[in-house]
Amino acid sequence: MNLATWSIRNPIPSILLFILLTIAGLRGFNQLGVQDLPDLDLPTVKVDLRLSGMAPSQLETEVARKVEDSMAKLQGLKHLSTHITEGNVSITATFRLERDLSDALADAKDAIDRIRNDLPADLEEPKVSKVTVGPGGPFVTYALKDDRMDEEALSWFIDDSVAKAVLSVPDVGDFARVGGVQREVRVTIDRARLATFGATALDVSRALKLIEQDASGGRVRIGGAELGVRTIATVSTAADLNQLRVLLPDGRSVRLGDIATIEDGIADRTQAATLDGRMAAGFQIWRTKGFDETRIAAHVEQALERLEAQHPGLTFQLVSSTVEHTQEQYEGSMHMLYEGAMLAVLVILLFLRNWRATIIGAAALPLSIIPAFAYMARADYTLNTITLLALAVVVGILVDDAIVEVENVIRHVRDGKTAREATAEAVNEIALAVLATTSTLVVVFLPTAFMGGVPGLVFKQFGWTIVVAVLLSLMVARIMTPLMAVWLIKPGHQHDDSEGRLLHGYLNIAKWCLNHRGAAVAAGGLIVAASVAIFPLLPTGFIPPGDRGYTTISLELPSGSSLAQTMAVAEEARRAVTGTRGVKSIFVSAGDPANPEAGEVRRASLVTTFAPRGERPKQREIESTIRERLQRVPGARFSLGGGGSGEKIELILSGSDNSALAATARKVEHDLHALGYLNGITSTANLERQEVVFRPDADRAAERGVTTSAIGQTVRVALSGDRSSALAKLNLDNRQVNIRVAQPALDRYDLSAIASLQVHGKQGLVPLESVADVAIGSSLSEINRYDRERQVTLTGDLSGHALGDALKDAQNLPSIKAMPASVHLEESGDAETQAELFAGMKGAMGLGVLLVYAVLVLLFKSWFQPITILSAVPLSVGGAFIALLLTHGELNLPSLIGLVMLMGIVTKNSILVVDFTIVGINRGLSRHEALIDACRKRAQPIMMTTTAMICGMAPLALGFGADASFRQPMAITVIGGLLTSTAMSLLMVPVIFTYIGDFEAWLTRDRVRKEDLHI
Repeated sequence: MNLATWSIRNPIPSILLFILLTIAGLRGFNQLGVQDLPDLDLPTVKVDLRLSGMAPSQLETEVARKVEDSMAKLQGLKHLSTHITEGNVSITATFRLERDLSDALADAKDAIDRIRNDLPADLEEPKVSKVTVGPGGPFVTYALKDDRMDEEALSWFIDDSVAKAVLSVPDVGDFARVGGVQREVRVTIDRARLATFGATALDVSRALKLIEQDASGGRVRIGGAELGVRTIATVSTAADLNQLRVLLPDGRSVRLGDIATIEDGIADRTQAATLDGRMAAGFQIWRTKGFDETRIAAHVEQALERLEAQHPGLTFQLVSSTVEHTQEQYEGSMHMLYEGAMLAVLVILLFLRNWRATIIGAAALPLSIIPAFAYMARADYTLNTITLLALAVVVGILVDDAIVEVENVIRHVRDGKTAREATAEAVNEIALAVLATTSTLVVVFLPTAFMGGVPGLVFKQFGWTIVVAVLLSLMVARIMTPLMAVWLIKPGHQHDDSEGRLLHGYLNIAKWCLNHRGAAVAAGGLIVAASVAIFPLLPTGFIPPGDRGYTTISLELPSGSSLAQTMAVAEEARRAVTGTRGVKSIFVSAGDPANPEAGEVRRASLVTTFAPRGERPKQREIESTIRERLQRVPGARFSLGGGGSGEKIELILSGSDNSALAATARKVEHDLHALGYLNGITSTANLERQEVVFRPDADRAAERGVTTSAIGQTVRVALSGDRSSALAKLNLDNRQVNIRVAQPALDRYDLSAIASLQVHGKQGLVPLESVADVAIGSSLSEINRYDRERQVTLTGDLSGHALGDALKDAQNLPSIKAMPASVHLEESGDAETQAELFAGMKGAMGLGVLLVYAVLVLLFKSWFQPITILSAVPLSVGGAFIALLLTHGELNLPSLIGLVMLMGIVTKNSILVVDFTIVGINRGLSRHEALIDACRKRAQPIMMTTTAMICGMAPLALGFGADASFRQPMAITVIGGLLTSTAMSLLMVPVIFTYIGDFEAWLTRDRVRKEDLHI
C-alpha cells in the first residue's frame, strides 16, 4: 500500500494533517517581517579608537597598524577596512558568512586587549561592537520644526526627547541627529591678564576640572544610621563660574571672571542642515538587521505623533525613506504571487474544461504555499523580494504535480472506470514520474542554498523556500489530490480520441523529428552553438539599480574647506537642481552625523526626494537631468545614487609604496574619465590639507626646560580645548555641558598670535616661537587602508551601464595594465560580490546537474536514460540568452535565478516524456509508438504548466506595476527559456531518447557478443 492509496482509505488523518499545516503557515505568515531584500552583508565587527587632536598619519603609525596586525590573526576574517581622520580610527572587520558574530566580537576584543599596553596611554578606551544595524544606511530621515525653540533648544530636544522616543521603539538599531548645534560653556581667556599670573589656558582648564567635581566618599555610620558621603563642588549656572576661584601652578588663586570671559553658548559647528533652503535640524534612524522596516517605521511614526500631541507647534517632516520602496516591492511580489496562482487555475480550467478538476488543481496552491510560511518564520526569514519571488516563480511547478495526477485520473475515468479505480491506477501509474520531478527540483535548488559570501545570503532564503514548497507540493499530490479526486471526479465521460488542431500539428512535427533524427539533432546543436556565441555578448552585473523614489547627491570640496564654504556650495547645488521635473524636495546636510569631526565638514549630501511614481519620469532620467544642471556648479565633485547596488563602480588600489600608489591613482582616475560614460568620478588620493606645524628645536627647548609633550598639550588646549574626557562639566538637571577653555577666536585665526602662545619652562613662561619653528605645512586629512595596506578608492556613477562591462573596461585601462609591482587592484564592493556570485553559481549549477543525474539513476535504475532527460538543459538556455540580448538585459542575480528555475522546469518536463515512454514500452508498444503516445499524453500537462508560468511572468517582463527592476530580468529569462525548453522537451527529448536507446542496445549486443566469444 502506498501513500496515495492509503490517503484514499484513511481521509481523516490526511485532512487533519493539512489543517494543522495550514494553521501553522498562517501563524508563521503573521510573524514574518517585510523587507526589500535580505540583509546583504557579512558578519561585521567595528572598532573605534579616539585620541583627540592626533593627526591621521600619526594615528596610522601608533594605533591603526598595531591594531590591524593583531586583528589579522582572527579566525574567519575576510577583510579589514580602516578609515583614519583627525583624532579617530575606525576599523571594520568583515568575517566569512559561517563565522559566528558573537564569537568574532569576543575574539576582536581579545586581540585589542593583547596590545593595549602598546597603544598611546591617553588613547580613549577602544569601542568594539558588532554591527547590528541593517546595511544601506538610515532607512528614514526626518526634519523637524518648532518656532518656539531656538536652534540649541531644538537640537537638545532631538538629542533628548526624540532620541528617547525613537530608541524605545523595538528593533530600532541606531539614531543620529543631522544638523543643529551642541550647547557648550565657553571660557575665553584673556591672554594678557593670564600672563601676569604666569599661567596658560592649559593650567586653567586642568584646574577647573579638579575643582568642578561631584565625588563620592564612601559611607559612614552616624547615630546608628548608615549615610553616604559626597564631595560637591559644582556650580548650577554658567554665570556662577565667574566667582569661582581657580588654583594656579605657583599656588596662587584667581577669580575665573578676572582672567576670562564666560559664555553659555554653543560649540564650534561641525554639521549643518537645510530643508528647501531653510535652516533645519533633523535625525536619521537605522533599523536592526533582519527586522521588518515597515513595522518599525509605523511604530516610529506613532511615537512622533505622540510627541507632536505633547508639544503643540512641533511638526515632523519625512525627508527620505526606503519604506515606501520596500512596501512597493512587497505588494508587487504579492500581486505577482496572486496573479500567477489565478492564471494557473485559469489555465487548468481552459485545458481540462472540468471545474471539478480545476478545484483539485487549485487546492494544491494554498496547501503547498501556506505551510511554507511556517518554515520561513522558523528559519527567521522575511517576506522579501527573494522569498516571494521564489514562491511566485514555483507556482506553476507547485500545481504541476496535481495537474499531472488530475489529468491522468480524468483520462482513466473517460475509459469507463469508477472514480476510485481511476484514481488508484492513475496515481500509481505516474508515481515514479511525480517522485522523480520533485526529487530533481529539490536537488537543483538545494545546492544554491549552500552558496557562500554575500550571494549565499540571497540564495539561502531562495533555495530553502523553494525546496520546502516543492516538498509540500509532493505531499499534496500524494495525499490530498487522490483524496479529492475520489470525491470530486465523476464517471460518465466518454473517451475522446479526437486530437485538437494544435496537438495534431505538434504530433506531426514530433513524427518528422523522429523520422529525421540527424536533422533534428543538427538543429539542437545549432541552438547550443548559438547559446555559446551569445553568452559573451551579454553584459554582467550583480543587482540592477532600482527606482527608489529619491536619490542622494554627494558633494566633496577640497581638503581644508570650512563648513560655511561647504554649505554655500551645497546651497548653490540645491538651487541648480530645484525646478527639475520630478523633484519634490531637497534636504541638505553637511558633516557626518555619526562622526562629527572637523575634518569631515568638507562633505555634504543633498537628499533629493521625487514626486510619486506616476507623476514623474523614471529615476534614471531625473538623475541625468540633475547631472547636467550640476555641471554649472564649480568648486566641488558630485556623485549621485540612491544607495543601492548596481549604481556605482568601485576600484580599490592598494600597496605599500605610498608615492607609487598615489601616482597610479592619479593615472587611473584620468583614464576613467576618458571612458566617457562614467560620471561623478571621485578618488580618495591626495586628500591633503594645510596645517600649522610646530617643530621644536631640541637644543633651545632643552635649555629652557620645555618638553614636546608640553608644547603639544598647550597648543591643543589653547586652540581647540582639552579632550572631552578631560573637560570640566556643568551639571544641569538632565545633562552635562562641557566647559571648554580656549583662546579668543581671533587669536586662533592669526599665525603670529599662535606662534606667541606661551608654555611653561624651568624659569617661567616661554613663547613657543622661542623654542620651536612655526610654519604652514600640509599633511593627509584622512587615510584609508585595506587589508593592512594603504589604499585609494576610486568610484564612478555607472549611469545605467552594466557593472561587468565597466569592470572589463577598467581592467583594460593602460594605467591598470602598467601598474607598478607594489600596487595592485583589489576586488571589492559589487565587483567582489559579482565575482562571488558567478563562481558560486557555476559550482551550484554543476553540483545540481550531478545530483539530478544521481537521483535519476536511482529512480530509473539506468545509467543512460538520465542523460536523455538532462540533454534538454543546455538546449534551454539559448532562449533565455536571446531574450536577454533582445531586451538589453544583463546576466545578473535575478536572471541567474531564472536560469536555475529553467533547470528545474526543463528536467521536470523531460521526465514526464521519458517516464511515460518507458511505461508504454513496458506495456508492449514499440519504441516509436511509445514515444508518440507519450508526446500525445504528456503534451497537455507540459503546455499547461508552461502557459501558466509565461502568463504570470508577462506583466513583470513588460515592466508593469511597481518598480520591477529586480523582477524583470528574471521574468525575461524564464519566458525566453520556457519557449525554447518546452519545444526541446517535446521535440528533442524523444529524438535523443532513440539515440540513447540505440547506444544502450549496441552496448548490450557488444557485451553479449563478447560473452559468446569468451564461452
